[in-house]
Amino acid sequence: MYRDAETTASRFFMEKSKTTGSIIIMMKNPVLGKAKTRLAKGVGAEEALRIYKLLLEKTKETVLGVKANRFQFCSYFIDQNDGWDSSDFSKRLQEGDDLGQRMFNAASSVPPGKILIIGTDCPGITSEILEQAFASLKTVDAVFGPSLDGGYYLVGMNRPLPFLFKDMEWSTESVLENSLEKCRQKNHTFSLLPRLSDIDTHEDWEKFGW
Repeated sequence: MYRDAETTASRFFMEKSKTTGSIIIMMKNPVLGKAKTRLAKGVGAEEALRIYKLLLEKTKETVLGVKANRFQFCSYFIDQNDGWDSSDFSKRLQEGDDLGQRMFNAASSVPPGKILIIGTDCPGITSEILEQAFASLKTVDAVFGPSLDGGYYLVGMNRPLPFLFKDMEWSTESVLENSLEKCRQKNHTFSLLPRLSDIDTHEDWEKFGW
């Protein structure tokens, strides 16, 4: 039954957008004590959860501004009453032992075509940046949105690229450069989007000034 419903949802989104591609949102469920733990060290668990909910809402509105298949990949459970309308987002669970596996499995499960993967902690991302990423994939194999900490807030591909998600030291300042080097080694072309800041710590939040 679940697989049938999932197939129906995929067909619905393909028919609805007819196009640009798929946007995958990798998100943690907003659970007290489990969301934005690094931020919580500076502001407390309750305030971190409040901020995280603001970031989720900003991410949702940004993605809704783009015509695409939209997929919400949750960390722990699927909540049908979380404010992410199932008519706009196909809700799924993340699968995999680490971030790389979870992103690759998500990318491999959506309809064929252009794929963007984003998180939920980059308030500077806009619908225009997402559209720019899709446009870039007309001429390159991959696109990255660099974050100030050395990682990326977005990775886009014309098809799932396994090498981008294997043997990577996630949450380090070398993630982006290692990803670009892997592209070079595989003779895959890539482009870069504007550099933005993620919200990981209290200092990040204060600098953003929301």
